[in-house]
Amino acid sequence: MSLIVELIKYLMILLIGIYSYYSFRVFSYRKKERQSKAYYGLTTVIFSLHFVGYATLILQMPSVKLLMLYLCEVALFILVLSIYRILYPKLSRLLMRNMLMLLAISFIILTRLSVDEAIRQVSIVACSFLVCLLVPFFIMKLQFLKRFGWIYVLLGIGILMVVLIAGTTTFGATNWLQIMGISTQPSEFVKLLFIFGLAALFKEESSFKRICVISAMAGINVIILVLQRDLGGALIFFVTFVFMLYAATSRLLYLFSGLLGGSVAAIAAYQLFYHVRVRVMAWSDPFQYIDDQGYQITQSLFAIGTGGWFGMGINRGLPTDIPVVESDFIFSAISEELGGLFAICLILIYISCFVMIINIALEQEESFYRLTSIGLAVMFAFQVFLSIGGDIKFIPSTGVTLPLVSQGGSSVFSTILVFMILQGIYIRGRSRKQDNSGNTQEEEYLPDIKTEDFYENENE
Repeated sequence: MSLIVELIKYLMILLIGIYSYYSFRVFSYRKKERQSKAYYGLTTVIFSLHFVGYATLILQMPSVKLLMLYLCEVALFILVLSIYRILYPKLSRLLMRNMLMLLAISFIILTRLSVDEAIRQVSIVACSFLVCLLVPFFIMKLQFLKRFGWIYVLLGIGILMVVLIAGTTTFGATNWLQIMGISTQPSEFVKLLFIFGLAALFKEESSFKRICVISAMAGINVIILVLQRDLGGALIFFVTFVFMLYAATSRLLYLFSGLLGGSVAAIAAYQLFYHVRVRVMAWSDPFQYIDDQGYQITQSLFAIGTGGWFGMGINRGLPTDIPVVESDFIFSAISEELGGLFAICLILIYISCFVMIINIALEQEESFYRLTSIGLAVMFAFQVFLSIGGDIKFIPSTGVTLPLVSQGGSSVFSTILVFMILQGIYIRGRSRKQDNSGNTQEEEYLPDIKTEDFYENENE
């Protein structure tokens, strides 16, 4: 059994390595036939890695429950690929496959950590895809969405205020709300209102007076989140605003001023809030406080170090020793059992998503859709940075989930919603581009990356 687990471990590293390579290599393909072959290959790798991961779990923990969970996940992947492709033939196949690969990794590691949590996560993912089924259509067709900038911003502030007053506290942060017995994190969805609001307001005008008013409204969002002690959320809102402001104005002064202001605010937060000082203290020297504040990060570092480059193998490590491992520190669990190489490839898949989202933004002619895409790209990338950076002690831990991988209903639902909004923007931009050029080909537009310096020329 140990030999089988060991071999499967290396096979999983090989599979995700192949996937991460072609998730970038496909950017250099321009012909429909080559793209189709690449996407077929990526799909095959997703199902293969998913099968191999669950085969390891079932071999070590034989269970009909595990087998049924695996079959349900396979059915979910097939339905998502089929239904979305039928409804939206022009959707971004790369973005969809990257989503499914990240979800496949999530299901495997969550099942290893807790079968019940994995079942719950799969159920939420299935409901999320169902609810978001018409989101691309609405983004494509509802032109009036870009007219309600102030409503988006004010509605978001109102929701955050409700959470601040009536929310429940979990792990020190008052950012959860109980609705009909269901616990949800509204800030995950307010982020979308925030981005839509900024995109709608900046598209109309970017005068200094207007920028000051919008900055004040954005600052209110950040202050409320700080009062909720949701430091990760506050950082994401702030950084997203700064980069959207720069994208709307193209003025480096605003970018550097925003970053400088953020640095000053961080120093002030350190002086004013005890919980901020505790996190910085645990980050600066976790081993000095290993029995208390530094316990979580030290266990994370032990897990990553134990895994090395190739990992311990699924179900062969001790990731459950890390508090809140299934949400905040899932990257550490992946690194321990699947290895550093696997973790690096996982990061490359996130980078592939970011590159594709930026490309979607650059293809948009209307500023509202371009700014919305940029905001979503920054939000997505910075959340990945905060999550992984906290796990590896690059930055203080902020309690942010890893998109599509960590356990968390609000997080995974909002991320799927983000990707479906991007699909709608992508399809809209692609349709307009084809209408203007008169081109009826079905190839997907991808970043025009010059690859001659990285790859040998291939015959087309």
